[in-house]
Amino acid sequence: MAKLFERRFAELETQILALEATKTMRHSELSGSYPYIDSNSLLGWEVKAKSLLGNVCGEKSHHMAAFIEAEKPVSFSNNFEELGRVKAVFLAAKEDYEGGYLNTVRNLVQAEVFGSELEQASELLSAGYSSAAAVIAGVVLETTIRNLCTENEIGHAKLDKMNADLARAGVYNLLQQKRITAMAGIRNAAAHGDADKFTSGDVKGMIDDVERFLAMNLQ
Repeated sequence: MAKLFERRFAELETQILALEATKTMRHSELSGSYPYIDSNSLLGWEVKAKSLLGNVCGEKSHHMAAFIEAEKPVSFSNNFEELGRVKAVFLAAKEDYEGGYLNTVRNLVQAEVFGSELEQASELLSAGYSSAAAVIAGVVLETTIRNLCTENEIGHAKLDKMNADLARAGVYNLLQQKRITAMAGIRNAAAHGDADKFTSGDVKGMIDDVERFLAMNLQ
């Protein structure tokens, strides 16, 4: 996925440079001569760029907000100047992406990795290895909890404490906290060889709950 975004950034940079090169000069009795580019081509590029920024930076990111602001008409301005504004925001986002400073991209890549691990857990469960499946799902859960603590400036500790601290901070509600406690119980029982304390159905529910938790918190 990271390679796909990298390629798309490069494609859109090439496209905006090509669009910039199509500049022509027009004349107005009010403003005199001014640079101009095809408005439909600019609009098309902006739509594609916003789609990428939404996926990579997030719909509520500073990058997206700056891009939307740059698109807005400015008095006594022209669309070539608009191109310059959106280009500046786009290149800033590209630089942050290439520097590894975009949290959303990290989460997307991490979600992809975790998804593969949960698929492995499901396959193990289908083959009858419920304890191994529970342990793998538990590792994904605890890693996600630890990352949420980092993002919210909460100290790392044992899972039950981090879970309580995240709920107390309002990162998620008490119901989610109880679900995580239950999932952690299955993981701990599996890790200690206490297979009589859970069923394969419990592990299946755990994997499903971890998947939902990832979907909610890795955005």
